[in-house]
Formats: sequence, structure tokens, C-alpha cells
Amino acid sequence: QVQLVESGGGLVQAGDSLRLSCTASGRTLSGYAMAWFLQAPGKEREFVAAIDLSGGRTFYGRSVKGRFSISRDNAKNTVYLQMNSLRPEDTAVYYCAAGPNYSVVVRQYEHWGQGTQVTVSA
Repeated sequence: QVQLVESGGGLVQAGDSLRLSCTASGRTLSGYAMAWFLQAPGKEREFVAAIDLSGGRTFYGRSVKGRFSISRDNAKNTVYLQMNSLRPEDTAVYYCAAGPNYSVVVRQYEHWGQGTQVTVSA
């Protein structure tokens, strides 16, 4: 079992940057593919970014490609989401997830953090 805790969210202005962190306990992250999803109020959870076990392959949702970057540091048991050029429409709760597969699909991830709120003001 893996416990995931996100941090780094907050209130920023449009155009600002944030770096979200997801730190694991219970087990190391080295055996898992990792992803970030977002969820706005009343909406389904949506894919943001994913990274494979080695960190050698990444994939991004269309709305964030070129602005966001996912990375992992297995030695620190942490996955990051660097968010640049933030827009008001990026406002959501951001969740990290761990699972055995490299995927954009929610159901492929077995372990989820509690989420961290990102709010972008115009």
C-alpha cells in the first residue's frame, strides 16, 4: 500500500508558476507509474500528465502541453508537477495517483492522494 500526499497548491495570479509535489510513504514510488489529474467542482476527474516508472516517458493532456511538466525523483520518493503560465481555467483540485500502468485513464491508478487546491486569479 502507498500513501500519497500532495502539496504546493495555493492562490496565484494568471501567468504565475507553481510546483506541486506528491510524496509517498508506506512504499517507494519506484515500482509505480505516476500521474496527475485535476477535478473542478461538479466535474469529472481529468487527466493532466503521466510519467512511467523510469521517468523516461511522459504524456500530457492537450490543455497543458507546453506549460506543465511532470517529473519524478525516486530517491526522494516524490513526483512533481511544474505548472507555468497558469490560467484561471487551470483552477481545480490536483491529485497525484500511482498505479501499475502508464495511462491517461483514472481507473488504471490504484492509489490517490487527498488533493491540493490550485486557484488562479485573472
